Amino acid sequence: MALLLSFLGLIAVYNSSVVEAFTDFNDKFHFVKNQLAWLFVGVVLFLGLSRVKPQVFQQFALPLLLFSFILMFMVFIPGLGPELQGARRWLVLGPIHFQPSEFFKLALIIYLSLWLSKPRTLTQFLGFIAFSLALLLLQPDLGTSVIIATTSFILYYLSGADLKKLLSVIAVMGGVGLLLIFSSSYRMRRLTTFLDPTQDPLGASYHVNQILLGLGSGGLTGIGLGKSRQKYAYLPESTTDSIFVVIAEELGFIGASVLVVLLLLLVLTGFKISSKASSQPQKLLSAGIVLLLLTQIFVNLGSMVALLPLTGMPLPLISYGGTSLISTFASLGILASIARQNS
Repeated sequence: MALLLSFLGLIAVYNSSVVEAFTDFNDKFHFVKNQLAWLFVGVVLFLGLSRVKPQVFQQFALPLLLFSFILMFMVFIPGLGPELQGARRWLVLGPIHFQPSEFFKLALIIYLSLWLSKPRTLTQFLGFIAFSLALLLLQPDLGTSVIIATTSFILYYLSGADLKKLLSVIAVMGGVGLLLIFSSSYRMRRLTTFLDPTQDPLGASYHVNQILLGLGSGGLTGIGLGKSRQKYAYLPESTTDSIFVVIAEELGFIGASVLVVLLLLLVLTGFKISSKASSQPQKLLSAGIVLLLLTQIFVNLGSMVALLPLTGMPLPLISYGGTSLISTFASLGILASIARQNS
């Protein structure tokens, strides 16, 4: 299923990037060639990890988490972590460019699944999560923070936490989230454009309006594969965050729905694996991986159909990007390892 989605992603990346690739690199296959190389690395990693016993991941949970923390700190080192549009989310190590938060998410879930296998107080849990989220908010990366917070709180509930106490904390965190939004003009613009996409259509609301235009143009059956008009420099981030819009424009509601169904089938398969896991750490780890995948899909698609504010979240296995693709296949490799042991 993941490989099928990735091949569909290759087609979508090519269709959405051909104009930009030819204009910027004089090679219309530039982006899809990169994606294909990353896909190869991801598949190799998947095959390797799927043959590792789940207990090994738990043994190395703490070293993996500490290493990911180091990578997250390194983005603040001048020369290693470039500042792009006011944020430091990338590491540049020679020819290698990657986003540490993608690996941090997986390392955190691996450690958290083991850590929550023993009784933990709400205070202990909140302290651990607060420190983890602080690193992301300093970058700043609110979208990934929401993904990690959502997944972590659900995992804590699945570990046997008191639901009433958890809901009260979530309400407080929601208030903190609003404060973070109101304290940033950039986030405020995203919220106001979400509430009223008609305001400032050539400025703050431009991205939202182009998304809605692309979705509306697709209709029921689409305008035809490769015939998207929005990819001609109208739709921002057409190869990454907004790639679903190009798919919906070309293949219509039917084609977009098929993609969503395939993604949901992958998620349901993951939950089935989790339900059959033989130990608490494995149940939590497999559930955490699936929840990471599900929340990313929900946030991306939700923002693309104007149900959520834009957050800059790629669509797993579909959007262009090596770090996301490789980390997703690594996650699925661990999931396959758990399925293999409990089959």
